[in-house]
Amino acid sequence: MKKALSLVLALGMAASLLAGCGGATSSSAPASEAGSTAASGSTAAAEGDYAGQTLKVAAIETAYGADMWQQIADAFEAHTGATVELTTDKNLEDVIDPQMKAGNFYDVVHLAAGREKALPETMLKENAILEVTDVLDMNVLGEDVTVGEKIIPGFTGNLTTNPYGDDKVYMMPMFYGPCGLFYNKANFTEGGGELELPETWDELFALADQTDIPLFTYPTAGYLDAFTYAMIAEVGGQDFFNKALQYDEETWASSEIDTMFDILGELAANTNSATPSYANNDNFTKNQQMILDNEALFMPNGNWVIGEMADAPRAEGFEWGFMALPAVEEGGDRYSYTFFEQCWIPAGAENPDLAKVFLTFLYSDEAADIFAASGAVQPITGMTDKLSDDNKVYYSVYDNGAKAAIGTFATTAPVEGVNLKDDLCFKMDSVVNGNATVDEWKESVRATIDILRDAMQ
Repeated sequence: MKKALSLVLALGMAASLLAGCGGATSSSAPASEAGSTAASGSTAAAEGDYAGQTLKVAAIETAYGADMWQQIADAFEAHTGATVELTTDKNLEDVIDPQMKAGNFYDVVHLAAGREKALPETMLKENAILEVTDVLDMNVLGEDVTVGEKIIPGFTGNLTTNPYGDDKVYMMPMFYGPCGLFYNKANFTEGGGELELPETWDELFALADQTDIPLFTYPTAGYLDAFTYAMIAEVGGQDFFNKALQYDEETWASSEIDTMFDILGELAANTNSATPSYANNDNFTKNQQMILDNEALFMPNGNWVIGEMADAPRAEGFEWGFMALPAVEEGGDRYSYTFFEQCWIPAGAENPDLAKVFLTFLYSDEAADIFAASGAVQPITGMTDKLSDDNKVYYSVYDNGAKAAIGTFATTAPVEGVNLKDDLCFKMDSVVNGNATVDEWKESVRATIDILRDAMQ
């Protein structure tokens, strides 16, 4: 069987850009003195079972902040009697990678695959991440239910959590969010405006004749990864999507892929022309500001953009709107890609048993409430019922008829000079600028797909 390690492009969008929202900070200290709250009903541990043991936890600090992790550490100490040494940083790889190379391993790491430095991917290729399939059958700490029973179906068993293409889990799913198109409701009839919200791509492009506002912008072209995932599913369906992620030759040579690039090309022609000049890590919020200033109608993004732009000026009457991608044809399926972050245990962890208990605690109602208070939502059954009305708008997109695209490109052996994300996403800048044609874009992607297909392990 060919092994497949996940590339997780969409997570790269979410995690790396969230981590870029502010200056780097780092902290490393015991979370608190051991508490005395009993973990009643849990088979994983009882009060004081792990007294005297130390668990080293490292977590990426994103727009959700670091305080929620401190609260999690404090609560876990209270349940188990263990001591948690917590490290958080916006550039976590720079902190933990040198430590682990020196043999100083962390027990639990919350760091998504798909980031620029690709630390989890590298460790997976080196078989340096511990299998955690058994965690799914463990009771959640303090609860009489297993981890597997609480996780929403589909968030395990994919190439992100099961990166070797078998039934073994190495990466536990954490915070998730649907990705789609954000817009100003005030421009559309649902918010008192004159435009009808489009349900198909043809209807979206027809808006160009009804308004002087450019139809599209994107923060950086990297945000087009989740967008493209959803488009692949829309043009061909779920089986087509799965084959595309495995670099299937017939799939990438198909008329459905031609349709996808036709849509992307028309989007490029209707993109605010200033977008590429701001599409970088220093200025991407200027592109996001276009939605607030009515300088673009639609923008691909994740739900964190609401907090990211909370203090930004906006047009009178502005109200955030969110929808799945329009359908390719009337009555067709609409998709919203779902990214999710991951927690994992390094194979060199000194305390793997306690690390697994900690993983179970992350899916407890107590932990989920702590995370949700900071805006971090886990793929746990029933979580949407606990969210604010604003968050329900985004997390209920699948309740409104959209289908979820979940999956990632299979990682291959390294190929020097080949980067699929560069070809598939960042080429959009060149097309918008007029420096490349849609056909050139499409052929460059197909050439890269051919190379990566041959490099699959």
